[in-house]
Amino acid sequence: MKINSNYHNVEEGYLFSTIAKKVNEFKAAHPDKEIIRLGIGDVTLPLPKIVVKVLVKASEEMGDAKTFKGYGEEQGYAFLRDKISDYYKTKGVTLSSDEIFVSDGAKSDLGNILDIFSVDNTVLMSDIVYPVYLDTNVMAGRKVKFFEGNAQNNFLPLPDESVDADIIYICSPCNPTGAVYDKAGLKAWVDYANKKGAIILFDSAYEAFIQDKTLPTSIYEIEGAKTCAIEICSLSKTAGFTGTRCGYTVVPMDLVFENTSLNKMWLRRQTTKFNGVSYVIQRGAEAVFTDEGYKQTRENISYYLGNAKVMMDTLGELGIWYVGGKNSPYIWLKCPGNMNSWDFFDLLLSYGVVGTPGVGFGVHGDGYFRLTAFGNRENVVKAMAIFKQVVKDLKA
Repeated sequence: MKINSNYHNVEEGYLFSTIAKKVNEFKAAHPDKEIIRLGIGDVTLPLPKIVVKVLVKASEEMGDAKTFKGYGEEQGYAFLRDKISDYYKTKGVTLSSDEIFVSDGAKSDLGNILDIFSVDNTVLMSDIVYPVYLDTNVMAGRKVKFFEGNAQNNFLPLPDESVDADIIYICSPCNPTGAVYDKAGLKAWVDYANKKGAIILFDSAYEAFIQDKTLPTSIYEIEGAKTCAIEICSLSKTAGFTGTRCGYTVVPMDLVFENTSLNKMWLRRQTTKFNGVSYVIQRGAEAVFTDEGYKQTRENISYYLGNAKVMMDTLGELGIWYVGGKNSPYIWLKCPGNMNSWDFFDLLLSYGVVGTPGVGFGVHGDGYFRLTAFGNRENVVKAMAIFKQVVKDLKA
């Protein structure tokens, strides 16, 4: 028996596990100190009322022999896939329900989708990256290349024609930077992928936070994307499903490589390795796409974006460079005093505020820091007052 030795090539500790360990050690040493968490991207507002109402009803159905549901379709119930298809129509995008696959969240699909691709493929991603993109490919033994996100390009790098790649990861709005590609930027990537014969794995988990109507919320708003892109989305941040688990992946019928339909490959993979999302959860997800569900989820999103504005106003007042926040729940800032990421994390923690060190998303993230808007307003206001004090003390 041999193990997958590629696991030796990934970081021993997952970023957020390392943060949790540091915070727990600090709490043990300072049990009376209040900790305000602006680090991990978990929501704090409860599920929309309409979702809870539907979840209760669906649970009751499972307790009645007349309405009980056993195994469902691995691809997802038609009632939910049809609702998602209708949602895409509001973006000007036409998708058949057979192109939509319901899942237990974006993170799972971002890793599992790699099952349908050869390990001989070369992967291209940002050097400031959500760890799942990198780690899952390193675990599989694929070659990984990076394109550089930096302050000069506002962490929205464009493709380099001299670089060849087979699988490309793009996240917009981006985790961790909060930066959002405009249509021209995404068109450059779509054209690049089609020219190279590559596939884009487009993570749109935060699309619902985009307020600027000129910015695309789906890669399929870009001409040519259906022949080169798979879109993966989640209800975790859109509707507070972080503990409920539901998302979806779009694999267009036009995606054909080596005379093989990727849609059929993904369907085959899912029917073999995945038994589907529970009926109860899918009914709750369906409620998200109703008129009332849309209204209630947008109220929650507006609240989080209000938190982001408090942060942006503070950073602007302090003259600290940042991106994100306006159309995203994440803010990516330059560490004050030219500190490195972990030193600033430790300093901020000593004052009782937790963020995420940028270096945890890649070596080029050192010197940067991520804050999230997923907190309650009172804590965000308190945290920004503390942030001002930290910067003041640094200058003293």
